[in-house]
Amino acid sequence: MTGILGRKVGMTRVIADDGGVIPVSVIECSPNEITQIKTTEKDGYPALILGFDELKKPQKTRKFRHLAEFKIESESEQKKGDKISVAEFSEIKLVKVSGISKGKGTAGVIKRHNFSRGPESHGSHHHRQPGSSSGAVTGTGRVPKGKRFPGRMGSDKVTKRNVPLVAVDLEKNLLVVKGSLPGSVGTLIRIEAN
Repeated sequence: MTGILGRKVGMTRVIADDGGVIPVSVIECSPNEITQIKTTEKDGYPALILGFDELKKPQKTRKFRHLAEFKIESESEQKKGDKISVAEFSEIKLVKVSGISKGKGTAGVIKRHNFSRGPESHGSHHHRQPGSSSGAVTGTGRVPKGKRFPGRMGSDKVTKRNVPLVAVDLEKNLLVVKGSLPGSVGTLIRIEAN
């Protein structure tokens, strides 16, 4: 079993048999094409490289907008040019989902690291500032690496494991998973069996 690449469509809800409401995310996974097969003899490990989102004007060196490598347990009987569709996920209950989270630009320490704010009284000069930046002035004489400061927030690779797969729509090439997914609508999503 390999994975598949898809695009986030959005969120909706599904009514369960007991009447409960399940928030779900919808991923559109048009069939991925196998562009390369890696073998243990040649490359040292077996894997498939899948192409997703075919370009309208294919170039000599590039046919797809996105390529991704998926490791497999043993040599595959599939050949280059075969398609992988959402039908592969019809028997699977849990998946691993990866994507790039929304970029939030430059953020302060209260938003980025959940710091507490200072007193709001008139005499205070410490409202949203990070506070002391040095840990040991006379010891190391520098700010230690990894200190929590204001900076760029978001646009990180986020992976969610053990995500329940709620439904598979073979006609529309849709995967429906429980909960939210990283990124905005249209974000590239990588789905693998857990």
